[in-house]
Order: sequence, then C-alpha cells, then structure tokens
Amino acid sequence: MIVESVTLSNMAGIRHGFGTRKGGVSSGIYATLNCGVGSRDDQGDVAENRARLAKRLGASPGALVTPYQIHSAQVATAEKPWARGDAPRADGVVTARPGVAIAVSTADCVPVLFADCEAKVVGAAHAGWRGALSGILEAVLGAMEGLGADRARICATIGPAISQQAYEVGDEFEARFLAEDETSARFFERRPQNSRLYFNLTGYVAARLLGAGTGAVDDLKICTYGNSEHFFSYRRSYHNGDADYGRQISAILIS
Repeated sequence: MIVESVTLSNMAGIRHGFGTRKGGVSSGIYATLNCGVGSRDDQGDVAENRARLAKRLGASPGALVTPYQIHSAQVATAEKPWARGDAPRADGVVTARPGVAIAVSTADCVPVLFADCEAKVVGAAHAGWRGALSGILEAVLGAMEGLGADRARICATIGPAISQQAYEVGDEFEARFLAEDETSARFFERRPQNSRLYFNLTGYVAARLLGAGTGAVDDLKICTYGNSEHFFSYRRSYHNGDADYGRQISAILIS
C-alpha cells in the first residue's frame, strides 16, 4: 500500500508513506487505491481508500488532509484537519500538530515529504514543473522554519514521479527554465536517435532542495510512468487514451 523512505523511517516520532495504487477498493482505470478526490471515480470508494491509507499511517480518516492543488508556490499551515470543501488552494502543507497527516496527491508530478524531527515539524509538497520552477520547495522550507524548524536539519525525500526517460518536452519548455537559470540545461537531454528532448524533473527538484540549504535530500528513484502495476500516471493514461486517471497520495505526520 505504501513505500517508505529509510531516512524518514529512522526518525523518531515521524510516520510517513508514499502511496501506491495497491490495497484499495476502486475498480477499472482507478484500481485499486485511488485517493484522488479530483478524479471521476466513485467518491465513496475514494473516501474508503483514503481512510485505509490513513489507518496504515496510524491516523484517523478525518485527520488526513490534502490541499486543493493549483501548481503554485502557495503553502498552507494545518493547525487542525479541514473538511474537503475547506481545503486551501496550495501545493504545500506544513504542520507542527501531532496526529494531523498532511498529504499531497500526484500522478507523475513529484511528491516531496519533509521532516525536522528535533523541532517536530513536517511538510509535504506537490512539485510539478510549474510549482518547482516558481518556488514551492523553497516556500515549504520557509513555512517549516516559521514553525520552528531549521532547514539545516530538515530531511526531504523525493517520492515516486515520472523519470527523465519518460518525460518528453518541447523546446519552449526548456526555454522557460533556461530563462530563469541557464545552469538548468543540465536537466535536459536530447536523444540522438529521435532528436527529442527529455526533462529530469526529479533531478531538478533535488537540485532546488539542495540549493535552498536542505540538510539532506533522498530520492527513491521510482518512475510512475514505467510502473503501471504499482503507480498511477497521468502521462501513461493519456498515452493509453484513458478517460481519466487515478492519483496516489504521499503523507507524513507527527505521531
């Protein structure tokens, strides 16, 4: 049902998990652990799936919260659980409240979980290319510092996401990144066999985290696109002509 980071698992008082598509009740293209409230899946099934994942993490179903994601650099602070209809528009969440499981949903974008176990502050980020480019990672680090964390102590783990091998982009896409920082050219590769351009999103995210002074960065190096048995993938579903796609969620909490 979940994949764990060795780094985060060794932190006292912190529980976490990167969700997979295994262990739920959904069917068809959503089989089986679809936790995406934005999907067209039966919402009763989605609620059950989220409850199962919350239980696996040792949290109550109502304590698992996700933001209304908008591919931004906005961060919300979870002082207490919120109802689905009250979810803030953001792509990062931080908390210092024990028992509140903060999470983000993904289906190729990069989920990042953060923890400072000494300060007992955790964070989660949904880092698509837009959010990563506009500063969502740095914004989460700053919000965690606002709750008492020290970024030199923060450990960040990059979860399952699309790999460079599967992430074809256009020249105009590369131009956006080079306009912001010419050294970003190292995250693009043009394949001689087809002259197409491929982007290393997880590598870019890792570099942004390290450049911002994150104490430790761990990458699980799991490709969502290439692992259809265990992970949902927006791009794979699009290439398959599916009508919709499921989402996995990645969550972290202070126990």
